[in-house]
Amino acid sequence: MSDPIGRIAELQAEIRRHDYHYYVLDDPLIDDADYDRLWRELADLEEKHPDSVTLDSPTQRVGAAVSELFSPVQHLRPLFSLDNAVSGTELDAWEQRLVRLLGRSPEEYVCEPKIDGLAVVLTYREGSLTVAATRGNGAVGEDITANLRTLYSVPLRLLGNHPPSLLEVRGEVYMTLDGFEELNRTRREAEQRPFANARNAAAGSVRQKDPRVTASRALEIWVYQAGVIRGGPTLRRHSDVLAYLRSLGLRVNPKHKTAPGLEEVKAYVKQMLDEHHALPYQTDGVVIKVDSLADQDELGATARAPRWAVAYKFPPQERETTLLDIRINIGRTGAATPFAVLEEVFVGGANVKMATLHNEEQVRLKDVRVGDRVVVRRAGDVIPEVMGPVLTGEEDRSPPWEMPSRCPSCESPIERPEGEAVARCTGDLTCPSRLREWLFHFSSRGGMDIDGLGYKKVKQLTEKMSKDQFEDLKKKEFKELSMELIANPAIRSPADIFFLEPSIFEWRKGWRDKSIRNLLGGIEAARHRPLWRLLVALGIRHVGPGGARLITARYRSMDQIADATREDLAAIDGVGETIARSVREWMDDPDNRELIAKLGQGGVSLADPEPESHVPPTLAGLSLVVTGGLQSMNREAIRQTILARGGRSVSSVSGQTSALVVGASPGASKLSKAEQLRTPILNEEQFLALLESGPAGILPN
Repeated sequence: MSDPIGRIAELQAEIRRHDYHYYVLDDPLIDDADYDRLWRELADLEEKHPDSVTLDSPTQRVGAAVSELFSPVQHLRPLFSLDNAVSGTELDAWEQRLVRLLGRSPEEYVCEPKIDGLAVVLTYREGSLTVAATRGNGAVGEDITANLRTLYSVPLRLLGNHPPSLLEVRGEVYMTLDGFEELNRTRREAEQRPFANARNAAAGSVRQKDPRVTASRALEIWVYQAGVIRGGPTLRRHSDVLAYLRSLGLRVNPKHKTAPGLEEVKAYVKQMLDEHHALPYQTDGVVIKVDSLADQDELGATARAPRWAVAYKFPPQERETTLLDIRINIGRTGAATPFAVLEEVFVGGANVKMATLHNEEQVRLKDVRVGDRVVVRRAGDVIPEVMGPVLTGEEDRSPPWEMPSRCPSCESPIERPEGEAVARCTGDLTCPSRLREWLFHFSSRGGMDIDGLGYKKVKQLTEKMSKDQFEDLKKKEFKELSMELIANPAIRSPADIFFLEPSIFEWRKGWRDKSIRNLLGGIEAARHRPLWRLLVALGIRHVGPGGARLITARYRSMDQIADATREDLAAIDGVGETIARSVREWMDDPDNRELIAKLGQGGVSLADPEPESHVPPTLAGLSLVVTGGLQSMNREAIRQTILARGGRSVSSVSGQTSALVVGASPGASKLSKAEQLRTPILNEEQFLALLESGPAGILPN
């Protein structure tokens, strides 16, 4: 690979986009298998190039952004994702890692069906349900208490006379398959779009503003883990926790099973693989956990996933159909992505008419051609993918597909830069498709967050009026319309958004006084967004929220960023050469400079105010490991505090570790490793002193 750092930046940006669509919009763009492939590629590259790991890398976090539809809820303890295995060999490798960390094999495992629904957190205080929340980004979720109170399988009061004083449990809300079929039947009768699968239906049903809608859906819950138990019995095994939760009246899946070794785990996986299609709910694998809670604590977690658990993913479902056509979609950066138009086929619980083909190289490697019978897979029951042709050797096949030489949207040349897998339209903003995708990105929650300017509205405001529309409108009621409206859409660049006036919507369909007021209010709010949001919204390649925050922390105005040299930008810790070069090239384009100037004329803030306070970098250059619990702050607060003071928060002790911070019930392996390496060991009081004044007098020189 010629530029691994650039590839890391591309993977980070792509995974962030998929996280947002999966966790926030409930509208995944790719299947689980392809997401896992991207994530593994990124993790492998970052392991080989540790200096390229940024604080906002997907490998350093759990999930995606939190939706703003509901009030935020801070989880008592963060929820992690799970690493995946797709074969017995990968399960063997997982156990070998456990043996290496523990010095022995775990005594037992617990196997549970992996439910394909919506992860939720229930909090009970003194036995009463007080808060129900979605998983969100793992640290903060959405308050869905009113909706989950409508589920009969969620107890409002725990059983028993002596419930724990505080109980936080994690579970999965799902829709029964019979309920899913009935819901889609009624939606079709009402001429509404059916849900793609039971998981999407469950997520959409839980995240309703009206709890009565949630109550009308066939929703259930399985509870699978306790996050916090206070005032309850001392439990030493995960299987004991499940039994305790069941005794409290919580719904625990009866198909979970303890297994004394990995061979028994594999037998359970095979059994579930054979039986899962007959279950009344949707499953996509098996979750395997180390049973001993002491071993779980000893094993700990990476930044993303616990080491003591793994999700075995079932093979995806596949069907055959006919490939009717291959077309391309032009994205914001000009990427020309081929997709398949299919003869409709029912696969993975949904009717499929289109499927991804990823890129030009994948079409060539798979050798799929128009007219072929092809295998379609819905990996993880999400986004369909064409796997390859089904050939008998007797077909009269069409010629191999080739990427069009011209963009179907603007007729500009499509070119594939040397060394890249993706062909791109060269039309810049003269391409309607690129403009539309860029404007949608610009106004999205990850960018300038302009309320009321979704994809459909963007599409409408960037379209030209046809001559027939023009004449029809003039005949009916808009006699003063100008011919310029035929050639000039309302928005031709992001800056045009900030010059929109109410009169521009008068003759456009679907705009009423309320929607116009909402949009203009959203535009006014966007004028005052922080500078990092504008930098992300501009769509500069490789610049995501993390990189934008780092740049705007150093340069607090767009003028300063525009004047910074590539060397200046690359010198910012966490930015690097690839992002610096991309920013510099974007800023050197006169059209982009003109765009920034016009945004300023439209009232968009091009500078951030100076910070009122400054956290001293007392931990600059230090790498800290924390084991056990601290009284003064939780695990996430510890990490954020270390980062805010310029330090690095890492999960394992090595020769590069500056100190090991030890709290209550520390991990024995980390203590042993620190003693072996003669790493300084600090208690909580010493750690707080280190935060306050730095290493002088606390750590050896």
